[in-house]
Amino acid sequence: MSARIIGRKLKQMSRIGTMATNSASDLEGEVIRSFISLESLDPNIFRAPKENLWHPNRSRFIFGGQVVGQALVAACNTVSPDHLVHSLHCYFLRGGNSNWPILYHVDRTRDGETYASRSVKATQDGKAIFTMQSSFKTDEKQVYRYTMDMPKVKGPEEYLDANEILKMRLDEDGVSDKEKEHISRTLAEEIPLLIRPTEPESYYRIKTGKPERLLWMRANGNIGDDNKLHQCVAAYMSDFSLLGTALQPGGPNFETRFMTSLDHTLWFHNPFRVDEWMLYESFSPHAGNGKALVLGRVWKQDGTLAMSVAQEGVVRNTPVSKM
Repeated sequence: MSARIIGRKLKQMSRIGTMATNSASDLEGEVIRSFISLESLDPNIFRAPKENLWHPNRSRFIFGGQVVGQALVAACNTVSPDHLVHSLHCYFLRGGNSNWPILYHVDRTRDGETYASRSVKATQDGKAIFTMQSSFKTDEKQVYRYTMDMPKVKGPEEYLDANEILKMRLDEDGVSDKEKEHISRTLAEEIPLLIRPTEPESYYRIKTGKPERLLWMRANGNIGDDNKLHQCVAAYMSDFSLLGTALQPGGPNFETRFMTSLDHTLWFHNPFRVDEWMLYESFSPHAGNGKALVLGRVWKQDGTLAMSVAQEGVVRNTPVSKM
């Protein structure tokens, strides 16, 4: 399928996709596609309606991964169908606001036979909130290949969904009313992703843990067969729970006063489908001075490395007072 104006085609994907799916899966896929859907205002300018912007529970700003995914949609709309993104580098300049639409301005920096480059600036109310540099490449076959080994972990069917874990947490003894309220709000958000952490107690900071994390993740619903669309949804998904990796050593002994992304980088290595289970591996080599660095890898179930991730963010924690 042509990548020409992906945003315009998003609502058609469940109808024209060749995968055999049921209507419920198509509807769920439609939900996640709406999170990155854009309106075309000009060949180089795209608009994200404020109604589609997601402001997560307990966050000051809209979800950063949504801005990354939408910016990639805008860039993809301006390259040829045979060019797929292989890397992107982002800076978050201001927190996004769900009261204003976002405009994405694309600069067609370079078009070559093998590589193409795009710069994207996102603005709200006339102010820049985000910039992205992205590079696209045509397919190139090479005999020489090398990749690391995927971590050894049980399959996704062996773990509970994050929402199931939270529902169980509501019934546990010793859970404060404040935490129950937060859990209830989180469950009400109905995020269009399925997340299965391998160590839930560290993931939810019920106990302290190492600054490393493994979780299974996939889009909840059929995304269709457009490779570019899978890359854009993956960019959206890549920001989920990433900085939280750096919070695990503090566990319940620290309270997070403020946390937000500063920059975000993705490298795409091999084709994948985001509506199939992938293992998200992340680890944080350093946290301090109000910042944390987190690195990650995303693996297909067959052990193929799909993506690499890097992010630095603001992390401000205070010790929990002992009564």
